[in-house]
Amino acid sequence: MMTPQFRQAMHKIIGVILIVVGVFLLVRGHDLSRSFLSQIHSLAVGAQPSKITYYYFAGLLCCAVGLVEFFRSDK
Repeated sequence: MMTPQFRQAMHKIIGVILIVVGVFLLVRGHDLSRSFLSQIHSLAVGAQPSKITYYYFAGLLCCAVGLVEFFRSDK
């Protein structure tokens, strides 16, 4: 049986992990958007490649869920 303190600590650990993964994905998406091939694609098509958009979306989603999980309180 899990104690409330252990459960709270697990929520915080999972939250921090999700925030770190989210920041990594956001940075990776930003790096990809600044690459030479991405710049050429943006000039030719007029939009970012969908892979970059997926990195940004996944990063924001992970950060949001991580923050909710970190600040979650079990009562």
